[in-house]
Amino acid sequence: MKYLAILLVAALVSTSTVADDDVFEALREGGHVLLLRHAIAPGFGDPAGFDVADCTTQRNLSENGREQARDIGERLRDEGLGNAAVYTSYWCRCRDTADEMALTEAQPHPGLNSFFQARDQRDGIIADMCGLLGELADGPPAVLVTHQVNIRAITGQGVRSGEGVVVRPMEDGSVRVIGSFPP
Repeated sequence: MKYLAILLVAALVSTSTVADDDVFEALREGGHVLLLRHAIAPGFGDPAGFDVADCTTQRNLSENGREQARDIGERLRDEGLGNAAVYTSYWCRCRDTADEMALTEAQPHPGLNSFFQARDQRDGIIADMCGLLGELADGPPAVLVTHQVNIRAITGQGVRSGEGVVVRPMEDGSVRVIGSFPP
């Protein structure tokens, strides 16, 4: 199973890194997506018995995380990306990151939900995420606020809170990695 996952990532990803500021140029030209991990939410995973519909039961953004999300939004607006489409996981830390960024209204999408504590749902979530990426191919710039496990599954790269990977999605749901965010 481990080898199948490695082959799946290899099939989904090709890499073509660009100069630092060119990730913003790629986003501005459209047909590119920022896969962004939610901002700082102290801890690891979610508490046992958490409810995705109840923020009080989840790991949430700290004040530093809220500030980080506002800074991300400011940076994207400064780069001319204030009108990028925004999609988010149903988890409160992702929705709050999207809200604090203050770009366009975030649309929740099941393909951005975490499977960290629900490994049996991984394949379905990744299929949904690939479907969304396929829909975004050749479209306007987009920001997908999601989780570390989702970004790693699609790109093979790990990111810290508030970091991401700029990709060019293909119609089949695969991606070409362009570079890191922030550059």
